[in-house]
Amino acid sequence: MAVLALEGIYLGTSSWKYPGWCGQLYDEPRYAYRGKFAEARFERDCLTEYAEVFKTVCVDAAYYQFPSEKYLAGLVEKVPADFRFTFKVTDDITLKRFTNLPRFGIKAGKPNSNFLNADLFERAFLKACEPFRKSVGLLIFEFSRFYATDYQHGRDFVVDLDRFLARLPKGWHYGVELRNKDWLQPDYFTVLRRHGVVHVFNNWSMMPTVGEQMVVPGSDTSDSMVAARFLLKPGRNYEDAVKEFSPYKSVKEVNDEAREAGKKLIAGAKQQAKQAFIYVNNRLEGNALETIAAMTESNS
Repeated sequence: MAVLALEGIYLGTSSWKYPGWCGQLYDEPRYAYRGKFAEARFERDCLTEYAEVFKTVCVDAAYYQFPSEKYLAGLVEKVPADFRFTFKVTDDITLKRFTNLPRFGIKAGKPNSNFLNADLFERAFLKACEPFRKSVGLLIFEFSRFYATDYQHGRDFVVDLDRFLARLPKGWHYGVELRNKDWLQPDYFTVLRRHGVVHVFNNWSMMPTVGEQMVVPGSDTSDSMVAARFLLKPGRNYEDAVKEFSPYKSVKEVNDEAREAGKKLIAGAKQQAKQAFIYVNNRLEGNALETIAAMTESNS
């Protein structure tokens, strides 16, 4: 991974705190306390060992609450200077309506008044990131699937997105990840390209595969960057993947299409001298480490 990173091609996983990777990526005795595996010690320290192999990781935790400067400092101090973090932007910015999940409390099911609030994003997210700008690779706005009650037409979302992206501070790398397959249209890609924002190719239960998205005209929205997240096999939901694959010790189901798409992304980034941020989730095949190894077989 270090060799690829020298070419600006960063491959990593979605999160990193998986005890199932002990014996594969992590040295279990390193986290022992009084002869037993100490989960708290593992969660506190395993990022350092992760960064001995990988040069990037996607921090999903930032999606659930705005990251504090203290939290970010705790991450950055555990990795070398050439490591790059990608953050999912907090859902207070990307949800049009709060879902009916317990974590939203009294907000559950209600409209979100801060949806696409560029001022809040700058104040509550970017301000904390500023001291660590050199360590930030990509900031991803992940938009959960919108329904007809949110937007009657995809073009209406694109209008709002255009307005939002125009207000974002410059000097950061931004990406947009959609969960509405019918919205992968020219107007959406045109808006991203106009603002220098990369479309994040994504494998997810209700989206075309990364490979299928790659051949959609206009989907390559940046001349300098490519980004992708390999999350789920289309047709499989998150909960089923967790039941089937945890504790993520090994690949349970090879996804040849995803592996081939990953290889093409890497090869294409090399050929076009683009920076790349590519992430793999355990829920794709059962073990992200093995998936990444397969994607990089002929690209190292």
